[in-house]
Amino acid sequence: MFLSSLCTTPLSLLQTTQSPINNQSALFLPQTPLSSARKPASEKARGNRAEMASEFKKKKFWRAVVAEFFAMSLFIFISIGAALGMNFPIPSANDTVPRVQDNVKVSLAFGISIATMAQSVGHISGCHLNPAVTLGLLLSCQISILRAVMYIIAQCLGAVVATAILSGITSGLADNSLGLNALANGINPGQGLGIEIIATLQLVLCVLATTDRRRTDVTGSAPLAIGLSVALGHLLAIDYTGCGINPARSFGSALITTNFTNHWIFWVGPLIGGASAALIYDFILAPRSSDVTDRMKVWTSGQVEEYDLDADDSRVEMKPK
Repeated sequence: MFLSSLCTTPLSLLQTTQSPINNQSALFLPQTPLSSARKPASEKARGNRAEMASEFKKKKFWRAVVAEFFAMSLFIFISIGAALGMNFPIPSANDTVPRVQDNVKVSLAFGISIATMAQSVGHISGCHLNPAVTLGLLLSCQISILRAVMYIIAQCLGAVVATAILSGITSGLADNSLGLNALANGINPGQGLGIEIIATLQLVLCVLATTDRRRTDVTGSAPLAIGLSVALGHLLAIDYTGCGINPARSFGSALITTNFTNHWIFWVGPLIGGASAALIYDFILAPRSSDVTDRMKVWTSGQVEEYDLDADDSRVEMKPK
């Protein structure tokens, strides 16, 4: 009787008695949708290349590259032209004492020209005009790798073109250095490298701080502040190294004069200074909370939203578009 009644128990009843167990066990199963699964490395690489290609095709991107080239050409022509002007004094009856370079004049020429170019093309390209500044902004995740590379190429080309034009204008000068950077007597390469690092660090730190979109206390002119920082760097470094703090500017003079003596100092020093400024500002002075994925997104696509302050601390969340 018992066996027969068990055999005649409806199948639906057995299913009902098992369903709570099945439902309870289902609560411990991972609820990961297929769309959120980790993408293969090859697919991510293809996505990054597609984002770079998308930026490469934009007219706005190329306008920015051209703006860097054009502004760099004007900046180098004006600033180095001001330095070479001492060799062309206006004739007068009192020219009995040899003229010497006026460091204040040269420093102001570099600083004011940077401030002027920043007002002119800053809204188009950001007006880096310096590979050290470009590297600092790259490490700060404000531009893409592609944009950084193209900017540096444009900056170097602009410096070479402007220096070549100056070479033609000042061709009557004997031993024309065209603003070539060189170590002063008594300064060894290590000391010159240190001067270039410090002078560039304060410049890139000023750029990062004055253009920080989180700040609401900047009431003055950011281009003027950056220009004064450039002038300050020249007031410090001219007597020691001729003041490079800009690898592209140093490269133009070295290439046209075919003199690359100690030229590595004027690349390594500014790049170390620019990178150090970015790391100090972003991770110590004004930290930003962004993971590797967000940074990779910015480095590949170059698109980033405004920074949002977290409610509980002063850190910042970086969110790519």
